Amino acid sequence: MRQCRGMSMNTFDLNKILRPHIISLAPYSSARDEYTGHVGVFLDANENPYGSVTEENYNRYPDPYQAEIKQKIAPIKNINPEHIFLGNGSDEPIDLLVRATCTPGQDHVIIMPPTYGMYEVSASIHDVKIDKVSLTTDFQIDTEAVLNAVTPVTKIIWICSPNNPTGNVMHQESIRKILENFNGLVVVDEAYIDFTDEPSWIQHLGQYPNLVVLQTFSKAWGLAGLRIGMCFASAGLIRILNKIKPPYNISLPAQQALLEGIRHEDRKKEMVIDILDQRFLLRNKLENLPLVIKIYPSDSNFLLVQFEDAKAVMDYLIHETIIVRDRSRVHLCDGCLRITVGTGEENEVLIDSLKKYQQKSVIV
Repeated sequence: MRQCRGMSMNTFDLNKILRPHIISLAPYSSARDEYTGHVGVFLDANENPYGSVTEENYNRYPDPYQAEIKQKIAPIKNINPEHIFLGNGSDEPIDLLVRATCTPGQDHVIIMPPTYGMYEVSASIHDVKIDKVSLTTDFQIDTEAVLNAVTPVTKIIWICSPNNPTGNVMHQESIRKILENFNGLVVVDEAYIDFTDEPSWIQHLGQYPNLVVLQTFSKAWGLAGLRIGMCFASAGLIRILNKIKPPYNISLPAQQALLEGIRHEDRKKEMVIDILDQRFLLRNKLENLPLVIKIYPSDSNFLLVQFEDAKAVMDYLIHETIIVRDRSRVHLCDGCLRITVGTGEENEVLIDSLKKYQQKSVIV
C-alpha cells in the first residue's frame, strides 16, 4: 500500500513518526541538568576537585547542551538556538534520527545512491530496511520514483545536497515536492553547502515541520578534527535528540576550540574563496589530460573524475603517496575517482604525477 499522494505538509505530526517509547522515555539526568550555572562549589558530579593531570583544567564536565556555542551559531545561521543540535560529527545526529523514529525490523528509510554511506550504515546497525532509489544519470533526484517508493512504514528520506560523491546540488523543486508529499522526516545533508551559491534549506524550517538540515564544521571551517556536526530542525525534534543523546557528547576541549574557531568566520570565508579558485584551476588542468574521460560539475570542495583506467591510476597515486578516493565501484560512478581540492602546491603535485603516469603508460 502506497502512501497517499498530494498530502499537505500540515499533516505532519512528529509524535506519529517517533518510536512510541521514545516519546515517554525518561532521559538520563546529568549533574549539569540540575544546575546550569558556572559559579559555585561543585560537589555534585563526582569530579576530581584538584584539577587535571594536564596543564589545562579538564576536571569538570562540559555543558551537555553547548549553550554558549549555540548562541554564537544562531546569528550566523539566522535561526534560534532552540532549533540547533550539536553532535559528534554529523554521524551522531544521523544515528539519533534513525534511533528516534525507526523501529528495528519494521520501519524503512529511503536513500538515493550514489550518496553518503553513513545513512545506510546507521540504518543497517539498527536493523532498519533501506529502500534505494537511484539518482538519475545526471545525479538528480527521481522525484516520482522516490514518492512511489514511500510506504506507511517509511520514516526518513535522506537527501545529500551538495551530494557526496558526485558534488552537485539537488534541484530545489525536487526537494520541495518531497517535503510536501511525505509525512516522515526529510533530511537534507548540507555538509558542503558553503561551497555553493545555493541558499541553505535552514531558511525553510518554519515552512516545513518535517524538514531536518545537517551541516558540519569539518569542511569549510577546517575543523574536521573536532568532530562537531550541526543539526537544524523543529524545536520539538531537537528536544527529542537532546533526550536520547549521550549526556556529554562533545568534549570540553572541542567546545573551547570551536568557540575560538567561530570567532574567525572571515578566515573561513577566505578559505572557501581560495578552495573555489583552486577547484577552477584544478579542473582546467585535469581537462587537459588525455587519461581523463569526464569531470562532473561540482558545487563542493571536490571533483568526481572519470579516468580511462581508474584502478591503475589509483594504484599509481598511492605508490606516489597521493591519496584520493576510489569511487569506481559506487553506483553510477564507474571508473571515477573523487579528488579533494587541495592547496595550489598539492594540486600541482597531483597533476605532475598524473602526467608522469600518462607518459609511463604511453611508453609501456
